[in-house]
Amino acid sequence: MPPDLAAAAAVIDALPYETIHGSVAGLGGLGVTLEGFGPLAAIGDRVRLEAPNGISILAEIAAFRDGRAEAIAMGPLAGLSDGVRAVLAPRPALAVSEAWLGRVLDPMGQPMDGLPAPVPGARPRVTHAPAPPAGQRARLGPRMALGVRALDLFTPVRQGQRLGLFAASGVGKSTLMAMLAGGVEAEVIVFALVGERGRELREFIEDDLGPERLARSVVVCATSDTAAPVRREAAYAAMTVAEHFRDQGRQVLLLMDSVTRFALALREIGLAVREPPATRGFPPSVFTELPRLLERAGPGPDGCGGAITALFTVLVEGDDHDEPIADAVRGILDGHVVLDRRIAEAGRYPPIDVLRSLSRTAPAVLDPHERPLVAEARRVLSTFGEVRDLVRLGAYRSGSDPVSDDAVRLAPAIEAVLAQGKSEPSDPDQAFGALAVALGG
Repeated sequence: MPPDLAAAAAVIDALPYETIHGSVAGLGGLGVTLEGFGPLAAIGDRVRLEAPNGISILAEIAAFRDGRAEAIAMGPLAGLSDGVRAVLAPRPALAVSEAWLGRVLDPMGQPMDGLPAPVPGARPRVTHAPAPPAGQRARLGPRMALGVRALDLFTPVRQGQRLGLFAASGVGKSTLMAMLAGGVEAEVIVFALVGERGRELREFIEDDLGPERLARSVVVCATSDTAAPVRREAAYAAMTVAEHFRDQGRQVLLLMDSVTRFALALREIGLAVREPPATRGFPPSVFTELPRLLERAGPGPDGCGGAITALFTVLVEGDDHDEPIADAVRGILDGHVVLDRRIAEAGRYPPIDVLRSLSRTAPAVLDPHERPLVAEARRVLSTFGEVRDLVRLGAYRSGSDPVSDDAVRLAPAIEAVLAQGKSEPSDPDQAFGALAVALGG
C-alpha cells in the first residue's frame, strides 16, 4: 500500500465509531425488549444497557417482533428500568494468541485466574463461525492413543474424531476427563467448562489438571450462576480457541463438559423469547444449534494439517440414555462412550460399559490381529452378563454350557484389564497385550 494511503487508512481507523443506540421498552426475567434500532441491528448483535446510576450490562438480540428487538441479558437486570439507553456493541469475537496457553478465561476472553489479560492475537475470530465446507475437509488421521485401556480397546479414536461421553451425574466423568487430558498425545488441550460448579474449577485445575498439563491448555469456563447466553458462549468460545490452534497445523484435543448444559442454556434463551417448546420443553432451535457447534470440530480444510479431536460429555437425566439431547448428540458424533453407575458402584473405574459403547471408526482403526481379540472379549462379557445373577445367587452349575463356563472363568480377568487408576499410564499396545493374556485364561 502506498505511504499516503496507509497514512489515510490509519487516520480513518483512529476515528471513533458512530454510536447506534436505542432504548429499553420492557424488562422481565432474562428478556429485554428494545426499540429505536430499526434495521441497524440484527440477530446475534450485542447491546450495552447503560443505566444512569452507572450500571451497565450486555444483552444479545435473539428475536424481532412487531418492530422491536428482543434481547437476552448476559447479567442480572437489577437496577435497570424502562427507558434505559441501549448502545449497539460489537459482535462477539476473540483475538486468540499463543499467550492464551496456560490460562483460565471466561467466554469473553477475560482472565479468571487472577493474572493480567492475555496478549491478544492480530486477527479477532468470530465465535459463531460456520464449520469448514464438508467437501473440502481433510479425512480423519491415524489412530490416537487415549491412554485409557477401556477406550483404546473398545472405542478406538482417530485424529479429528468426535466422541461423546454419556454419563449421569457423579459417575466419574471428571476423573475420566483428567485421565484423557494426561493420556492423549495432543499439542494443545482446550477445556470448555459449561455451567460448571464454581467450587470445582480450582479443584479441577490444581488436582486433576496440574501445572504441566495446564501449560499446554486453555480453559474456558462459565459457572452455573452465569446467565444463559454466557454459558452458551463458553462452548462457542472454546471451539473458536480450538480452531485457532488447529488452523496453525496443530493437533488439538477439545474436552467439553457438558453439551447438556449448553443445550439447557439454549432452552432458557429460546423460552425467554417465546419460542414454543417441543420435545420435553426443548424448543426446535436447540436441535438446530447442536450440529452447528459439534460439526465445527474435526479435521481442518485440506492442506491445514491440524485437527480437533473432540470429546463431549453428555449428562443423561435419570440415567435415561434415550432422552432428547443424548439421542440428538449420539446421532451427530462419531461414537459414544457410556459410563454406568452400577459399574462405578461395584468399584471398577473408569466405569465404562464397553458393551454399550461404540466407535464408528473402529473397523478402520483396529489391526487384523486386534479385531478377533475385541470380538472375543465382547462375546465373553456379553455371555457373562446373562449368567451373572445366577453366579451371584449360587444357582449356576458349571459344565452345563461350555460357552458360559468360559465366560465365568475369563470375565473377571477382562474386568481387571479394564480397571485403571487415574495416574496409571497405558498405550494401545500394552492394552491389547493385557487383553490377549486375559483371554488366554
